[in-house]
Amino acid sequence: MHDIVDLRSDTLTLPTPEMREAMARAPVGDDVWEEDPTVKRLEALAAERLGKAAGLFVTSGTMGNLISVVSQTQTGQEVVLDLDSHIFNNEAAGAAVVGNLQMRPVKTARGFLAPDQVREALRAANIHVPPTGLICIENTHNRHGGTCCTPEEISAVAAVAHEASVPVHLDGARLFNAAIALERPARDFVRDVDSVTFCVSKGLGAPVGSVICGSTDLIARARRVRKMLGGGMRQAGIIAAAGIVALERMVDRLAEDHANARALAEGVSKLPGLSVDLASVQTNIVIFRVERGGTAAASAAATAELVAGCGARKVKIHAIGPTAIRCVTHKDIDAEDIGRTLDAFAEITRKW
Repeated sequence: MHDIVDLRSDTLTLPTPEMREAMARAPVGDDVWEEDPTVKRLEALAAERLGKAAGLFVTSGTMGNLISVVSQTQTGQEVVLDLDSHIFNNEAAGAAVVGNLQMRPVKTARGFLAPDQVREALRAANIHVPPTGLICIENTHNRHGGTCCTPEEISAVAAVAHEASVPVHLDGARLFNAAIALERPARDFVRDVDSVTFCVSKGLGAPVGSVICGSTDLIARARRVRKMLGGGMRQAGIIAAAGIVALERMVDRLAEDHANARALAEGVSKLPGLSVDLASVQTNIVIFRVERGGTAAASAAATAELVAGCGARKVKIHAIGPTAIRCVTHKDIDAEDIGRTLDAFAEITRKW
């Protein structure tokens, strides 16, 4: 039994005993000199899993996305991406600050750009406008509740971009969740993109790190940008070792997280004052709305009450808006934890 049920994010996972042992025993070297054998093993493993030529170990998904964006664009270009994407909303405007790039966010139905939207967003040659430098896709989609797009949808977008000689980056922080949910190999999702970043932390459970995968030339450019950002690590094999365990041992078990998220969502849908779109719960994220009293102010107050009340019951949840809650399942959440969470929700909402 867990003393605290923490559903705020899958970034809160703790490394497994196998990861800790691998970290303690990892052979290491200086990774900036490209002499850390454990880092090199992780990068090669990641590239092989995704069918790419090379990989680069970085500290986080945010760094991975920034490096990927900067490595494939030029100052003054424009990046087309979804309005609700993580790159646009949650990465501290890094592409604008570091890359001197303009973002062109496009509103989408479920977080995924359609080919026609990409075609419309591509800039024609004109001295008055920034040329399109990159298209970014996110899969799974965080703000849309962990929804997935298929490999075919990604390929269709990439075809439009490549026809205009524009590269495509996939923010695949939770890519393996999509692979498990749709029962497709992870490499299928990235076969037509030029770069991809995925996290070995989050659902895969490693304590830190992400990997960029792409062509040999891209990774060479990315390595230089990583150094520029201060991301060059030395004996990084100590943390890369946990990433290897994550890829070799933790992918298939993501299905358990998806089942727990589904159970949570179905339980929430039966409670007064709470609403959830069950169709959007495809992986390990559940976003639900709080509605009480018929006004926005009353609903916001009820949301704060729910968060505080759950905290008092040792259930941690996170409000992502005035009346929206996001819960994320992960390896340190089990079926009993889901039951405890629903009991806390029921006890609090019963008074409404």
